[in-house]
Amino acid sequence: MALRPTSRTDVNRSAILAHLGAHGPASRADLARVLNVSPALMTSLTKDLLAEGLLVELDHSPSQGGRPARMLGLASSAGRAIGVKVVADHVAFVEVGIEGTVRRSASEPFDASATTLLADLAVLLRRFIAGGSNEPLLGIGVGVPGSVDRQGNGLVDSAQLGWQQVPVGATLRREFSLPVLVENNVNALAVAERLYGVGRQHENFLVVTIGTGVGAGIVVDGVVLRGHGGGAGEIGHIPVLEDGPLCSCGNRGCLESLIGEAALVRRAREQAVIGGGSGMSALRAAADAGDSAASALFSEAGHLLGRALAGIVHTLDPEIVIVLGEGTAAWSHWSFGFEPALRSSLMPSRRAVPVAVETWADESWAQGAAAIVLATPFDSEGVAGDQGRLVRARLVEQSAPTGEPS
Repeated sequence: MALRPTSRTDVNRSAILAHLGAHGPASRADLARVLNVSPALMTSLTKDLLAEGLLVELDHSPSQGGRPARMLGLASSAGRAIGVKVVADHVAFVEVGIEGTVRRSASEPFDASATTLLADLAVLLRRFIAGGSNEPLLGIGVGVPGSVDRQGNGLVDSAQLGWQQVPVGATLRREFSLPVLVENNVNALAVAERLYGVGRQHENFLVVTIGTGVGAGIVVDGVVLRGHGGGAGEIGHIPVLEDGPLCSCGNRGCLESLIGEAALVRRAREQAVIGGGSGMSALRAAADAGDSAASALFSEAGHLLGRALAGIVHTLDPEIVIVLGEGTAAWSHWSFGFEPALRSSLMPSRRAVPVAVETWADESWAQGAAAIVLATPFDSEGVAGDQGRLVRARLVEQSAPTGEPS
């Protein structure tokens, strides 16, 4: 996949809007320092944003003896986006402001295997949107565990959900007459990390998620790599054990079939570590209470993850690895196996690669989905297609002075 400087520019423009929305007016120098870009590039970026009517120049900041700096602010703080996380048994929603802050959230039961799944999803989404403010809605972002052809099309294949060519984007656009962007949920998290998280300080990083599934978001030169069909980063399907357990993808011995939540729970039940009707919360509680068998299951999973990630680090050479997902609630037990396996499997020159493990909430998946809406106004790669242009048009419209054409 070709990388172009305009792609990095797009992300930086979105990050400027996000930072000003979250923290208020700032000078160009402050923005350059916080977003880790050169002053010359920041001058160029903000010049474009001012010309497009998305930023305004405000009063000068107080001087400490030098030349006063001109402050920049958003032309309008209006605008919100909806993020949706879809998994097999429930769907989570968030409403975020233009700066990416979660304003409200909800979770509803959902059957991803139902014949009426798209109609059911639309009903739940309509109910959530109706409970929000009257502030302009820029668009809807949907994160799914699977491959998405393009964000603007939203045609989904997901082994985890049992979906083949499910037209999520087209259906929701027809139902709501709003821009709808659909993306692999880990790629969406990578976008959120690039805009708001640890990834804001790095051009090349790897987001790894553990929990129900195992996945990765790959960011190279500030751009999320999607691959030919939108399925890049499916590290959960790296073959690990020949003739191993059956995976949801239909193959045997994939990494996810060995260390995903279902695999850990199954083995814990087989070993009588937890009862037949118990799940991950019981397994984690057992490990927290000092059960050696429970701790060993997590440690073995960490060992396998560490060895697999060593190969990916060698391939991609990231500045940092960021671990996320519901599985991180038990990271203290995973880490016993993970750290030795990762470090010992890396070449000496790569052994110091930092690993950041972030705290997790279920709404983080949905926040990632909302982030793809907020990142699309400057989508020169065309991944978002017409939907990205519609989001940008709505954003510009909100920035136009009252009484003037937008």
